[in-house]
Amino acid sequence: MPQSSGIPTGMNHDRLSPSEPPHENEASVSRRSFLRSAGGALAATGLSAAALAQQTKPNQQDAVDLPPLHAATEGPEKTPAPSESQPQRTGYAVVGLGHLSLGEILPAFGKSKYSRVTALVSGDRAKAEKVAGQYGIKSTSIYDYRNYEQLAQNPDVQAIYIVLPNSMHAEYTERGAKIGKHILCEKPMATSARDCERMIAACKSANVKLMIAYRQQYEPNNREIVSLRKAGKLGALKSFVASNSQDQGDPDQWRQKLALAGGGCLPDVGVYCLNAARFLSGEEPSEVTAFTYQPKEDPRFREVEESCTFMLRFPSGFLATCNSGYGAHKTQFMRLEGDRQWAEMSPSFAYRGLRLRVNRVEDGRTVLVEPSIEEKDQFALEMDHFSLCVQGNLQPHTPGEEGLQDQRVTDAIYESARTGKTVRIAPPSGPTRGPEPQEQS
Repeated sequence: MPQSSGIPTGMNHDRLSPSEPPHENEASVSRRSFLRSAGGALAATGLSAAALAQQTKPNQQDAVDLPPLHAATEGPEKTPAPSESQPQRTGYAVVGLGHLSLGEILPAFGKSKYSRVTALVSGDRAKAEKVAGQYGIKSTSIYDYRNYEQLAQNPDVQAIYIVLPNSMHAEYTERGAKIGKHILCEKPMATSARDCERMIAACKSANVKLMIAYRQQYEPNNREIVSLRKAGKLGALKSFVASNSQDQGDPDQWRQKLALAGGGCLPDVGVYCLNAARFLSGEEPSEVTAFTYQPKEDPRFREVEESCTFMLRFPSGFLATCNSGYGAHKTQFMRLEGDRQWAEMSPSFAYRGLRLRVNRVEDGRTVLVEPSIEEKDQFALEMDHFSLCVQGNLQPHTPGEEGLQDQRVTDAIYESARTGKTVRIAPPSGPTRGPEPQEQS
């Protein structure tokens, strides 16, 4: 599917005021007014908590001692001393106050250990003020898209979490890197491989870290499947099958606009299947065959595809068959099959409630096992991983190179669907992932 460019800067996927002032050197265009006009046209976390705690210097005076609460027959109680205070937290500016930020990312800071939200960037000052009040953020730490660069003067912000429409990721990554802030960017990384390369180059030039928010790579059930594969328990990998679909509603939301999203279901929900095939197998695809469907009579799909199915072939003979859709009832399923075991999750790719099952043969009989794995907030896990990387000067597990490779495969998928031919995929020039993330207790 062709990519579009020329998006006016200063927009966000949260609801912006039509009277929002223009971006520097750009025409004044709010997201709402743009969508109306465009509707028909346009690791490894190597630091321990103890090590991080040593980086803080708490007040050692006036420690409070409490009398025992339980009888001596119970275990001894302990009130943490000031020297055992909470580890240092990396401060984040969250850019964009749409559904994902308000529903998942901001609440996740309350479950994180090494991360805190210290600033907001939004085109809607009134909404930002309300959110700031909910999360204890100073009103002086609220910014809009014109004064985004003023984050440079905020000592409470070490990292920027970009939660904007896909086509805006490159601009705000470059601008954030230029002012010396580390960048955590939502997936998909961008809408073109060229933009991904720009983002990587900008962060390297500024000597700041760049991580793409592939939350599933930090989620415990997915980590368990990776462990099974690395331990050889699945045997030789044979196939991967996945589906991630949902029934979209409002045809005017930004995800239905080609210029903002870069595509339809594929870059939004299909990228989960694509990325899972790559990171769960540990292999890179060499070719793809794909099909898309775009019902023009449905106002939701005037610009983007409703469904996309693709098959990836890997050099080892491993095959991945993936489906994504914007017009089907919610489906979130995946299975990784080896010649010794298979592992599946249903639901998979969801924010919570994931269920892992492993099938194998023991003593001549088939056994279906459901490992007991504690559920953890995926956004808190990914943010804490990035925070530890920032604090310890470590390479993130999912750096920009991981997002770039997904974009290259996405481009090949669209080319195959457009031409009706199998498309070759060049291998990445180097590793796309950093060291494996440590388990966070």
